[in-house]
Amino acid sequence: MNAHLQPTGSAYFISPETTAIESHTLSVLVDNEPGVLARVIGLFSGRGYNIESLTVSETEHQAHLSRITIVTRGTPHVLEQIKAQLDRIVPVHRVVDLTVRARELGQERPIEREVALVKVVGEGEMRAETLRLADAFHAKVVDATIDHFILEITGKSSKIDQFIAIMKPLGLIEVCRTGIAAMNRGAQGM
Repeated sequence: MNAHLQPTGSAYFISPETTAIESHTLSVLVDNEPGVLARVIGLFSGRGYNIESLTVSETEHQAHLSRITIVTRGTPHVLEQIKAQLDRIVPVHRVVDLTVRARELGQERPIEREVALVKVVGEGEMRAETLRLADAFHAKVVDATIDHFILEITGKSSKIDQFIAIMKPLGLIEVCRTGIAAMNRGAQGM
């Protein structure tokens, strides 16, 4: 077959520029009912898609709606498949690719935040350094004894990654992260 006469209907002929792996943040509005999250996760695991971050919470109590925020990676083709398959699940009301929406609005990424609890054990100078760095990162002390701190930090995932890396040599022993909550800028809703 001649290279310039490539069929357009086959994934085998996707040009190299479109096959780059990208990270996207998806927001999925669903009925708040038993089994919905399991169905969404089953879609990902059944097709071998990875979930990098997953958060879910009821957002509209009166309407019994929950919002699932999923960060996943894939080629543009795979990301389109994921969105289409999510849209076909019965209790799903809406699927929005916040990353694509941000680009349409002329922004690099949607607003993304994460919360982490970080436990650090230490004495003396290490303790003082832990508090100094926590202050520099705007982390709050939520629990303290004479031998440990539990710090709460909120921000972009990259900020939390950096904070955790800095805390490791100071006595970091445990981390709990919420996963990403995300929203696009502007007056429009999801």
